[in-house]
Amino acid sequence: MQLLIVEDDPKTANFLKRGFSEEGFVVSSAHDGLEGRRLIEQGRYDLIVLDIMLPGMDGMQLLAWLRGAGVQTPVLVLTARDAVAERVAGLEIGADDYLVKPFAFSELLARARTILRRPPVREPSTLRVADLELDLTAHRATRAGQRLDLTAREFILLSLLVRRAGEVLTRTMIAQSVWNMNLQGETNVVDVSMRRLRSKVDDPFPTKLLRTVRGVGYVLETPD
Repeated sequence: MQLLIVEDDPKTANFLKRGFSEEGFVVSSAHDGLEGRRLIEQGRYDLIVLDIMLPGMDGMQLLAWLRGAGVQTPVLVLTARDAVAERVAGLEIGADDYLVKPFAFSELLARARTILRRPPVREPSTLRVADLELDLTAHRATRAGQRLDLTAREFILLSLLVRRAGEVLTRTMIAQSVWNMNLQGETNVVDVSMRRLRSKVDDPFPTKLLRTVRGVGYVLETPD
């Protein structure tokens, strides 16, 4: 089994690498999110053990990129954060399991083996809603056959909306899933980003897919 550990603390990373190696895993490691992304792009892994608090690109951002790119490698998240909101955000983005530090290696190993025994989930490489199409492998979005010029963050945001088509997503849930942040005060990052996304996805086309639910959030749906 090929295992990738993305952990910035050298002591913890070495502990995990030694433990999994002794159990027969072939282990690679990265010490920040950007290095983890590079290794994922270059290799194939059966399981990723991912810390959340990472320099460069944090674990939530790496996980969102991973799922946005259509990579379905199982991910077991490790974090010192034990708030329910943090756990829910990680699972919503696409984590397969969540373990809070400090932990016993025996429990981590058992959870890893449980994940690996599950049948693989085959997500389609292409998602469609009406005439909107997302190619998760190529990281490309089109509408009515026209290429949409999206930033990486806009693609992640749109893929979240498409995956949850028909479901109203709150601003808080969007912020946690796309930016790994809790909304505080009057920050309007979600609203600004949705306006920019709507200008590309909806404004040039007669049929509108993105809808604001006043006081709640946003939904992507086909009109009646």
